[in-house]
Amino acid sequence: MRVALFITCVNDTLFPGTGRAVVTLLRRLGVDVDFPAAQTCCGQMHVNTGYRDEGARLAHHTIAAFSGYDAVVVPSGSCAAMVREQYPRLPGPPGFAAAVAETTPRVHELTEFLVDVLGVTDVGAYFPHRVTYHPTCHSLRGLHLGDRPLRLLRKVRGLELVPLPNEEECCGFGGTFAVKNADVSAAMCADKVRAVLDTGAEVLCAADNSCLTHIGGTLGRQKTGVRVMHLAEILAATEPVTGAAGVARGGRGGAA
Repeated sequence: MRVALFITCVNDTLFPGTGRAVVTLLRRLGVDVDFPAAQTCCGQMHVNTGYRDEGARLAHHTIAAFSGYDAVVVPSGSCAAMVREQYPRLPGPPGFAAAVAETTPRVHELTEFLVDVLGVTDVGAYFPHRVTYHPTCHSLRGLHLGDRPLRLLRKVRGLELVPLPNEEECCGFGGTFAVKNADVSAAMCADKVRAVLDTGAEVLCAADNSCLTHIGGTLGRQKTGVRVMHLAEILAATEPVTGAAGVARGGRGGAA
């Protein structure tokens, strides 16, 4: 199976450790993963802001960059949902619709790929920490990941998984929403942070670094001591994470 990693803009620019974690994890499971150097932005931000033609051009480029692979793994529910949900609605040159139809079934969010394609839930991880999981909006409502992330987390040795109160509530990031509606975004994030603190968790994890950046900014500024980590980094772990080795994102949050 030829597998490609679609790293996404946020991860490539701010959190390359997430990409490295995905590669470590997949190689541990016997998957030979490639990184197509031609990949760029999926176009989500452009489309969500009303620049559909510009977004369509990026979609066309993305499809070309990942042609020939049996599977494309995306450590982002947001960007995976963009490809699968929005690409079919975009305008394009002759042949674009057919290319989209051929591509979208091969694009998998990380937990989908692990559970549905590889058929594994125990990935050999060890992470002895108290963890709570935030189901981001795109992963929850767009991709309908369901309990896939939780099934993977429950198999991590040493990990204590605690439920997040009101977990289905949005954190308030919403991409450009946090910029256009800063006060509302900050209030929503404050609610999410209170819920996280109620769990007593050491670590908050999710499948999207964008939302973790938003929530982590507030957690950091409040000096809560709670770390945020992408799910891939926990699944790739084989030894305890302590001190600065944790993923610290305080101060990089959105409007919160």
